[in-house]
Parts: sequence; C-alpha cells; structure tokens
Amino acid sequence: MAQAVFVHDGDAIDYTPVAAVAAGDVVVQGDLIGVAKQPIAANTPGALAVTGVFDFAKLAGLVLAVGALLYWDDAANVATNVSAGNKLLGKVVRAAAAADVTVRARLSP
Repeated sequence: MAQAVFVHDGDAIDYTPVAAVAAGDVVVQGDLIGVAKQPIAANTPGALAVTGVFDFAKLAGLVLAVGALLYWDDAANVATNVSAGNKLLGKVVRAAAAADVTVRARLSP
C-alpha cells in the first residue's frame, strides 16, 4: 500500500460547524486557522479556506510591516502581533498603519 494517497491541493478543507458560520468568519481548530468564504449552515458540510490572502480585522492602533508574523486573537476576533495565547495566522503582505482597521495577510499553511 502507498504511504500517502493524493486527495486534493489543500486550498480548502471540509468543515461541518455545530453553529452557523458567516462568510468571512475565522475558524480556529487546534493550530489550524481557516476562513469561511461562504456562509455554512449549522450541521451542514461546507469548506474553509486554509490558503490565500485575506483582509483581517486588526487590533486598534497596531502598526504592521510587510512580512511581519500575524496571530489570531480568537477571544477578541482580531489579528495581532502577540503570539502568547494566540494562533499563528500568517504573514502581513501589505503594511498597516495605526489608523487602519484591517490588515492584509497571507494565511500560513
């Protein structure tokens, strides 16, 4: 038997939520972060993007340079540069000023 069998490219993963998920919601599963590109009804199979570039809500006043590591604060539902207690989200691909309410980032695989 093969040691591995190709399933798909992995840009999205299957996900069946217990509660409805809105398009744009960030879903944390262990150390894996995905983004719902479409709404997913409760108890209905859907998909989460685990690769790609997204604009994420960010912590107010935070300044971020291109290439900076970004983390997801699931309690506050914002991207931050604080790793403690948060999950790795990805890397900044467009600098964000303190006044910006979002930051553009590439999800880390």
